[in-house]
Amino acid sequence: MTIPALLLVGCGKMGGALMRGWVSSPTPPRIFILDRKLQDAPAGCTIFRTPEEITPDVKPDIIVLAVKPAGAEAMLSSLKTVLGERMNHTALLSVMAGKSCEKLASWCGRADMPVIRTMPNTPSCVGAGATGLYASPHVSQAQKDLAIRLMEQVGTVVSVPHEEDLRTVIAIAGSAPAYVFYLAELLEKVGQDFGLDAHASRALVRGMIYGVGKMLHELPEDAETLRKNVTSPNGTTAAALSVFMKEEHWPRLIPEAAKAAIKRSRELDD
Repeated sequence: MTIPALLLVGCGKMGGALMRGWVSSPTPPRIFILDRKLQDAPAGCTIFRTPEEITPDVKPDIIVLAVKPAGAEAMLSSLKTVLGERMNHTALLSVMAGKSCEKLASWCGRADMPVIRTMPNTPSCVGAGATGLYASPHVSQAQKDLAIRLMEQVGTVVSVPHEEDLRTVIAIAGSAPAYVFYLAELLEKVGQDFGLDAHASRALVRGMIYGVGKMLHELPEDAETLRKNVTSPNGTTAAALSVFMKEEHWPRLIPEAAKAAIKRSRELDD
C-alpha cells in the first residue's frame, strides 16, 4: 500500500493530538506540518513555519485543516496561492466545528473542492479517539477511504450521511471528553472531602473510568444493561443512582448540555 502524504495545517491541541496519534500508529503517513509555533517535530515529519516555505516537492494527498476557525479563510487562501496546481490533486480534511463544506470549498477557490469534515476528540492522541466523518459529494471513494483510514489510526470512526449530523457528533463525542474529565474532577474532590488522600482518590477514580470504558468497548452488552448489572436492588449503587436519575438531574441536564453544544456549533457557522 502506498504511504499517503498529508499536510497538517495547525498543530495545536487537536492538530497535535492527531499528529501524536499518527506518528505512533503502526503505519504512519508521511507528515508535513505547517505551524508557526511548533518547536520540534517527531522523527520523519517536516515542519514549515509559513505557507511560503512549503517546497515544490510537497504534494499532499490530503490537507488536514486544524487551525482556529477565525484563521481558516486566510490560511486556505495562502495555501491556494502556494500550492497552485497541486491544490487540484488533493482533498481537504477539516477538524473544525462550524465551517461547512461549501464554505471551506469556496475558501479554496473551487466549488468542487473535495471536502471532508470530521469531528474528532482529544483521546485521538492516545489512539482512542471517537470521530464523526462526513464527505461532501465531490469527494471520491478513494479520498473518503483515505480519510477514514487516517482517522481510524487514532480511534473509532463513524461515517454520517448528512453534514448536519456532525452537530450531534460534537455534542456526544467531540466535546464529551470534557464532560467525563469534569466528572472525574468532581469525584476526586469528593474522595478527598470524605477523607481519602489525593493520590488514592485520583487513582481510584481514574482506574474506575478506565475500567468502565474498557467494559463498554469490549463487552457486547449495551450501556443500560451494564448499568443494571452493577446495580443491586436497594444497594449503595442504587442509592447513588436515585439521586442522578431524578428528572431534574441527569435526565434533564445531559440533553440540555448537548443542546448547548449544538447551539454553539450553529453560532460558529456565522
